[in-house]
This record gives sequence, structure tokens and C-alpha cells, in this order.
Amino acid sequence: MKARLARPLVLLAVCGLTVFPLAVSGADGPAEKGAASAAPEPPAISSEGDKAAPDKTAPEKTASDQATPSAQAGGPATTSAPQPAPIKPKPISGNTQKGLDYLVAQQDTSGGWGQGGGWRQSANGANGRIEGENVKDPPDLGNTCVATLALIRAGNTPQKGPYAKNVARAVAFICQRVERSDKDSLYVTDVRDTQLQVKIGPYVDTFLAGLVMSELKGKMPADGSDKRLLAALDKTVAKIEKNQKGDGTFAGNQAWASVLSQGLCSKFINRAAQNGVAVSRGFFDADFDGSVAELARKDSPAKADLAALAATTAASAPASAKPAEASGPAAAAAYLPAGRAVGGKAVGGAAPSDAGVNLYFFSANASRIADQANTTAQLEKKAKVVLDSASASGDEKQKASDDLRRYETVRVAQQSAVKSVVEQLGQKDFVAGFGNNGGEEFLSYMNISEMLLAKAGPEWEKWDRVATETINRAQNGDGSWSGQHCITGRTFCTSAALLTLLADRAPIPVAASATAEKK
Repeated sequence: MKARLARPLVLLAVCGLTVFPLAVSGADGPAEKGAASAAPEPPAISSEGDKAAPDKTAPEKTASDQATPSAQAGGPATTSAPQPAPIKPKPISGNTQKGLDYLVAQQDTSGGWGQGGGWRQSANGANGRIEGENVKDPPDLGNTCVATLALIRAGNTPQKGPYAKNVARAVAFICQRVERSDKDSLYVTDVRDTQLQVKIGPYVDTFLAGLVMSELKGKMPADGSDKRLLAALDKTVAKIEKNQKGDGTFAGNQAWASVLSQGLCSKFINRAAQNGVAVSRGFFDADFDGSVAELARKDSPAKADLAALAATTAASAPASAKPAEASGPAAAAAYLPAGRAVGGKAVGGAAPSDAGVNLYFFSANASRIADQANTTAQLEKKAKVVLDSASASGDEKQKASDDLRRYETVRVAQQSAVKSVVEQLGQKDFVAGFGNNGGEEFLSYMNISEMLLAKAGPEWEKWDRVATETINRAQNGDGSWSGQHCITGRTFCTSAALLTLLADRAPIPVAASATAEKK
């Protein structure tokens, strides 16, 4: 981890938030108009209890289908008419277009992307970092996935958009890596020691691959590549469900700030369910309870509310739930040099997986709950249909009633989670993260943007305006963004910056947006 240097941040207060004007790029170029995201099919969550077999995604069923079988989601089939998104995406700006052009120019002939420069960890971390101009930078899965996600967010799929061919080649790269991985472990790649793995978790490739494939479900050409993607997606979901612990975490997912990859995992599974992939109810319960418990353990404006919720979820957790992994100074010291001060705190007082940086911790965990709220907003409608049905059995209505109570708990948690972040956005130390920009900061801004997008309203508008101005100022002359600490590679930093700039195009379910609008 590099020392904090290079262009210290100048902090300004804007609209009650904080921005960091860094290097200023040229003026925006021509804009193009973006279309609102289409409503995906209802989420498919299998019944409570044991984790379901993952192979529930029928190849012929696309994300545009509106009916979902009752066997997958616990209620009768329903049909939801598409509705316009409450937030109209902004046109793609010149800064954003330059970033997209940069990414496309860096794509390897294999269809993948490398780190885009920067250090690598030596084998098994035995000799620290390997740096210099001659460090090999082969394409890897994590960087390929995040770059692909940025292209998707700009409106590209393997079937449409100016970068359709680039996305198609990237999907082939992703599927090939997943296909040749084993069926039991959480890994989907044999490449080790990338910046992403060392800094935010060894399974980040798995979580990002799942997220990309979930968003492309139903958007692949009917030439066999659709079935290939669905098979790879099913395999990845199975790996997630098989390896998840009772507290929602994954054994071995330890790194400098693995809280960020845990957040990506939740985003992947929720996005998959929202697009009709069957995911076990047990996964969601463990992920939700774990995220609430995490948020409740740190001081924030919503600490009391979150602590009360954590007590409630803990009391209702199944007896089979396993305790969380031990945490504390020893765990942190395993990944940080002794005596290192991180995020303004000594290592001994830092959470082992957030590097002591509250921006990472709160943005990741609050985003996890927001993603769950987006999913349950869709499920809530189905539960109400069951309650109103004259043909539903007593057991079915009881389950629907229990589900509605659970969904209300998720919604209350979402409000508290958003509060825990929004009321800290005016604090310089919080928004500054580690103190200067790294890939972790850009990813945290994306989490905040997507979390506030579903809520809509003035908080979203203020944050989006300030985040856009801040990120545009940090853009390099070639259209890329680079990190000054930890994740320094330009592929990830550029992609995460673009995902923040394009957050108003994220596929937030219409049902979730409509629920947020009413509050």
C-alpha cells in the first residue's frame, strides 16, 4: 500500500456534501441521450429452509418475461406491466464517453482486460509487491468483469450498442473462465494475486462475474451464447450458495477491505433474483441479518435503530446459523503492516475487513440492504396477491403474511441504512475515504449512488451532482481514472468511476423505485 501522497485533496462544501477537486479534464464533448432501464422479471427466490438446487433458470425465459411460476417465488403467477422509471437517465457526457473509449481501447484480443498498470503481489505474498514497467499485466477475470459492467451500464449488450462486439467478446472470456473452474470452491479463476483480490477479497472475480451475467440474462443473442451464459450463471450461483456461512459471509474472504467484495456479492445475488434466477431464501436471510448486524456495531446517526433491528433479526435467526468469524486486531494485523495507521485510526482499532475506513464499511453494508429492499419490493406485490386470493390455502396465506412482515423489516432497515450514510456525507473524513482516490473510493461512490437512486429525491440529486463534478475533475487526459493507493490499476478505477457517473442507468427495479417515491 503506497503512502498517502500525490495531489492532496482540497475539500469544499457543496449542498451539504463534500467534494474533492483534483485534476481537471477538458470540457464535456457531445452528449447522447440514454433510455430508461426496462423493468426486469419478478425475482425468483426459492422457499425458506434448505438452499435450493441452482438450476432453475430456463433458457427460453428472458428478463423481459413478466410471469413467474409460483413454484419459484412462493405464490401464484402474476403479471406486472412495465412502468417508466421515476428517474430519467442523463445523456452520456463527454467525460463519460472519453472513459468508455479508453476502456474499449484497452481490451485484449482475448476479450479480457488486465489491471491497466500498477503493482502485483508476488506469489503467495511472500516477497511483497512486484512493481515496475516490466510487470506482466495479463487479462484477468475481475478487471474484465468490471470493465464489461461499465459498458453494459452505458447501454451496450452483445446484441446492441456501439460496443456490442466488445461486450460479446468479454462475455465469452468470462464464461470460459467460469466453465473451467471446479464446481465446489468459490473460485472461478486460477489467476491469483491481482490488486482486486489482495485488496478487496480473493473471490471478487466470482462476485463480479455473477453480477455481469445476471445483468445480461435475457439480453444474449439466441445463437447458443444465451444458454452458455445461463449455465455459467447457474454454476456461479451454486458456488455462492454452497460456500455461504450462516452469518452471510464466506470463509477465506479476507483482504484489506473485503467488506467491498461482500457488498458486490449481495449485489450479484439480488440482481440475479430480480432477473428471475432462483436463489434460496436462506441466502437472503443470512445476507440481510449479517449486514444489519455489521451496521449496528459501528457508530452512526442510525446506530440505535440498527441495533434494535439487529436484536430482532438475531432472535429470529435459525439455530443452525453459525457465529461470525473472529475479528479484531489480530485479523487486521494479518493484512496490514504492524503499527500502520489506516483511515485515521490505528490498526488495532480497525474492523478487520474495512481497513478502518468508514466510507468502505458503510457504503458496502448499506448498499447490501438497499439491494435487498429492491428485491423484496418486487416480492411484496406477489405476497399481497396470495393474501387476496380466494383459492390460496391457509398455509399459503400464512407464509405470505410472514413474508410481508419480513419485507417490512427490510424496508425499515433500508431507511436506517440510508440514514447512516446520508448524514455522514457532509463529513470531510467520511467522504475522503482513505484520504486520496483509489479504486476502493470509486467503488464506494458507486455503492452510494445506486443506494440513493432507488430512494430518489433531494439526497440523490445532491449526491449525484457533487459526485459527478468530483469524478470529472479527477479524470486523466486520456480519459482514464487512476488510483493513488491500493487499487491503482486504471481498468478498475476507470470502470468504477464510470459506474458512478452512469448510476442513474443502474437496473433498479421499478417496484423499488415506486415504493421509495411514495415515502
